[in-house]
Amino acid sequence: MAADIAKKVIKRKISALDSIQQKVNVGIGTMRILGIDPGLGITGYGVIEIDRGNIKVVEAGVIRPKSKLGIEKRLIEIYKNVESLIKDTAPQVIALEELYSHYKHPRTSILMGHARGVICLAAEMGKVQLVNYASTKVKKAVTGRGHASKQQVQRTVARLLNLGEMSGPVDVTDALALALTHANVCAHKL
Repeated sequence: MAADIAKKVIKRKISALDSIQQKVNVGIGTMRILGIDPGLGITGYGVIEIDRGNIKVVEAGVIRPKSKLGIEKRLIEIYKNVESLIKDTAPQVIALEELYSHYKHPRTSILMGHARGVICLAAEMGKVQLVNYASTKVKKAVTGRGHASKQQVQRTVARLLNLGEMSGPVDVTDALALALTHANVCAHKL
């Protein structure tokens, strides 16, 4: 029974990967998408480029303001880094994780809201289209399950983008997953 469930989960993941690749291959054209997983402590980012159905990672990493700094200085650091990313990578669109709140951790959503605010400002100042996706939609688009774990998302993104074994902050693969989700949504509109 457990083996049957595992096979179904694996098939679902494989079909989700194939689905994204097939939809992207339909023909979005050349597009650069900057995915951002906002956070006051760690903000993950990932830029993908889609050209004639091929997906490649242009740049990915984290913005990690010093935790000893006051909130206003951390927000400036996030803003300046995102502004620089926009100038350096020239994305057509930024895919940003929507704000969510869990009743056990309301403070997290408030802090995330501050980071989202300066990212939205950087997008507007850089004249880049901004789209927002719920984390469950991103997980569903990438893994086939809306409540997949961060590690499942990390493994799937690494496999889809041929990144090899990923270690380190999941914020990077979360950001890349946001970019892939937007690519998937654009392919659906064709």
